[in-house]
Amino acid sequence: MGDLTHFNEQGRARMVDVTEKAVTHRTAIAAGEIHVSPETMAHIKNGTMKKGDVLAVAQVAGIQAAKHNWELIPMCHPLPLTGIDIAFHLSDDPCMVEIQATVTCTGVTGVEMEALTAVSVAALTIYDMCKAVQKDMRITNIRLLRKSGGKSGDYIAEE
Repeated sequence: MGDLTHFNEQGRARMVDVTEKAVTHRTAIAAGEIHVSPETMAHIKNGTMKKGDVLAVAQVAGIQAAKHNWELIPMCHPLPLTGIDIAFHLSDDPCMVEIQATVTCTGVTGVEMEALTAVSVAALTIYDMCKAVQKDMRITNIRLLRKSGGKSGDYIAEE
């Protein structure tokens, strides 16, 4: 398992020094779901939610979240992201919005947290946009689907 890199000699948390790591192209894809009622889904599809276009706002929120991940998660590094894409898939059975975020950079550390944060904030934004119609929406199954680049190599989740 090796040394725990996120602790200093005093056993306190620290942000890992990545100065000596090799620069590589890195990609991460994350996904999650928000389960909604048929009424809420109809409003999302028809663009009739009072706060506006739910998916357009959630898309921008997800992109902003990836860019600001390092300000939210204490031990994450600020990264020069080179691409962020948020995709939505609407399902009527079960009634849900699936969110998928793809984040890329050329850097010294991975973009998994940026992709996961993008999905989480996009889902929270959908909740916020729709809460006047439905309070019991459920955000579920936020997960890393795949990542590439870096010393640890590629990862593909078994679904």
